[in-house]
Amino acid sequence: MKTFFVYIMSNKSRRIYVGSSSELQRRVFQHKNKWFEGFTSRYKFDMLVYIEPHSDPNEAVARERQIKGWRREKKLRLILSVNPDWADLSAEWEEDESWKSIPEAKARPVLRRRSGKS
Repeated sequence: MKTFFVYIMSNKSRRIYVGSSSELQRRVFQHKNKWFEGFTSRYKFDMLVYIEPHSDPNEAVARERQIKGWRREKKLRLILSVNPDWADLSAEWEEDESWKSIPEAKARPVLRRRSGKS
């Protein structure tokens, strides 16, 4: 059975980003390596500070939207309830050989969004 995750990424200034993915290690790798231009690459989200597993993809997306709708204080309380030290929950992945097996682990430039303008 596949697992779907709601996650929160942070950076050194404790800005937060809420997302969901069925491939958490891959998605975290993409955030840490600024794969996509935009909010997450601009603010250098490089710490995974919260993970919440779900067995149903619709449930995960609904929970992601719910958390995104919360005020910052409530999101911070959620993080602190399970990770009071703001530890990077993915730090040990980088030492694991399986992290290197992620296809994206090879150097790759930031992907730019195409604007609709010619």
